[in-house]
Amino acid sequence: MSVFDYFPVLETPRLILRRITEADAADLFAVFSDDAVTEHYDLYTFEELDEAYDLVEYFDESYQYERQIRWGIERREDGRLLGTCGFVALYEHRGEIGYELGRAYWRQGYMREALAALLAYAFTEMEINRIEAMTVPANAGSAALLRSLGFTEEGILREYDYFKEEYQDLRCFSLLRREYDAATPAS
Repeated sequence: MSVFDYFPVLETPRLILRRITEADAADLFAVFSDDAVTEHYDLYTFEELDEAYDLVEYFDESYQYERQIRWGIERREDGRLLGTCGFVALYEHRGEIGYELGRAYWRQGYMREALAALLAYAFTEMEINRIEAMTVPANAGSAALLRSLGFTEEGILREYDYFKEEYQDLRCFSLLRREYDAATPAS
């Protein structure tokens, strides 16, 4: 079964990872209108709520056309959307993840919890063998998060991407299924 046959809902003790809808636009705007969140991101900081609606539409169309899947990270206790995570690109047996979280929720373990659920789903249900993540070299927090999840830094891809009007070096991280399996206790 493909991840595109139905939109999977992933649950953790504190979070529900679910499809992003127009009802989430205000929460998405709160996340993406913060310069600290978009500092290392390939989007400019949002200035208008309509930009959040456009992002919801982009996520939805990308899923419909089987290009990517992006989950909204909802906090169970109050239903607030804290950020998003998912696959920004999917290939045969390989995918690249992306994620962001509202600044008020940083360093509370939310993204680690969300990505742990995403990794478990990808390696057990999606026939993924390799998961990649790219960060700009200055994003030490993201690099530390990836390492804590078992990712290995493979190196710097020099001037690999172009955003915010300049070429950007990217640090490439990866996690293989066999590494994940070796580090994950059998249930």
